[in-house]
Amino acid sequence: MTIRSTVLPNGLRIVSDFIPSVETVSLGVWLNVGTRNETKDINGIAHMLEHMAFKGTNRRSALQIAEEIEAVGGYLNAYTARETTAYYARTLKEDASLAVDILSDILQFSTFDATEFQKEQSVIIQEIGQSNDTPDDVVFDYFQETCFPGHSMGWPTLGTVDVIQSLKPEVVKDYMKRHYGAKQMVFSAAGNIDHDALVQMVSKGFTNLKPDCSHAPTPAHYKGGDYRQNKELEQVHVLLGFEGVPYGHKDYYALSVLSTLLGGGMSSRLFQEIREKRGLVYTVYSYMSSYKDTGVFGIYAGTGEDEVKELFPVVCEQLKTLGSTLNETEINKAKAQLKASLMMGLESTSNRCERLANHILIYGRPLSSAEIIKSINDVTKEDLKNLSARLFKSPLTLTTLGPIKNVISFDEVQKQFQ
Repeated sequence: MTIRSTVLPNGLRIVSDFIPSVETVSLGVWLNVGTRNETKDINGIAHMLEHMAFKGTNRRSALQIAEEIEAVGGYLNAYTARETTAYYARTLKEDASLAVDILSDILQFSTFDATEFQKEQSVIIQEIGQSNDTPDDVVFDYFQETCFPGHSMGWPTLGTVDVIQSLKPEVVKDYMKRHYGAKQMVFSAAGNIDHDALVQMVSKGFTNLKPDCSHAPTPAHYKGGDYRQNKELEQVHVLLGFEGVPYGHKDYYALSVLSTLLGGGMSSRLFQEIREKRGLVYTVYSYMSSYKDTGVFGIYAGTGEDEVKELFPVVCEQLKTLGSTLNETEINKAKAQLKASLMMGLESTSNRCERLANHILIYGRPLSSAEIIKSINDVTKEDLKNLSARLFKSPLTLTTLGPIKNVISFDEVQKQFQ
């Protein structure tokens, strides 16, 4: 494994992970731009822009973009997240230059054709409708909004129907000009590609970017609260959460270990106690989401209208007693899960490519596997005990969706942690 990096004169960062034993290359552009860079009146514009980038340029129609990459068996896609937007491809090693050319084209010369724009508005409205029809998906949007009320970190990435309908091509194009600067970008690649050749390709293709775009988002402050929506469903979807940690925090890896042993697999405490012993759920797990300046820790469960009464006391008891009942066996098992997941991810060029890009965006440099493994191994039982004592004293977030008449009050849940 050979990781190299280069910064172009315009500020665009290029990083590559050379893997000579494969025949493919995963590559793409990751931007330090996402939903949190929006204002309320344009919520969803980052995602709309991601869609429109594929809908035609000065050189290619939407169909030609799709046909050219697929004619060589390649794959092209994108996603929008709260703090990042990514455009990425995977091809055979000999077709990497085509992928770079297409990516440079769509990120600099998209035309924002009015007809294509109108069609894509309809597509995204269908996407929003699909999300709203998926309760174990949309409940996370409600949860995020409750964690960060009134802040862009709590707004849905897809936006709202009203805002999407109101957007105009020139507004989206202006957003792209204001936020898609070279210094906000990382071009990452992993696979059978020479770094110097990659730098030549990117230098040749990305010549029409502004060096920098000033767009520092407002700081995010976790607040928490209660959101419940009564809806005729087969299950009550429950999210219980607390304030997590940002990237780079001293407790980042400790929280990773804590989340894994609490609800990260079939042998985890929550799965064993709530599903295996009591049969209260089909799905239950814990997770952490970290951002540049904040984070959340959450527990999701889907349960029946009657079972929800028993669910809350059991979950609360598991959390309250976690710090005092930790043992080295389960701590080591959680560490092993995290390390194995990390190492297994190295077998995928796509994972390696994305990981490199995110490390550059977050930390300014690649983190080696050895460095990450050491950070995991360094977590102690005392670290976890201290973390759990603080974690569950932070403001509570409770989100419930479905037949909620038997859900206990927010105050009753809060009392469990006081």
